[in-house]
Amino acid sequence: MKKTLLAEFTARDGAEAEVARLIAEYAGKVREEEGNLAFDVYTKTSNPRAFWIFEVYEDEDAFQAHLNAPYGAPFNAALSPLIEEDASVLTFLDPVS
Repeated sequence: MKKTLLAEFTARDGAEAEVARLIAEYAGKVREEEGNLAFDVYTKTSNPRAFWIFEVYEDEDAFQAHLNAPYGAPFNAALSPLIEEDASVLTFLDPVS
């Protein structure tokens, strides 16, 4: 079963360009993961500091591999002081049949 989620965070005022640079670099790596099906990065039209990332993985194993990728922790460490939240807010999604 696919693992689908939405990750959200808000860049601190003035940090949006650096956040965009970091997430673009990270997205390139994630999209190369064997089990990644989507990693689409958006900003909210009404608030360009609000970032939304739509992620889809083949299954739970692929998602766990993503969480354990060696570039994840350094990305999160670099992102943390640049965002308003303590960490990305994750919302897991289920398809509607």
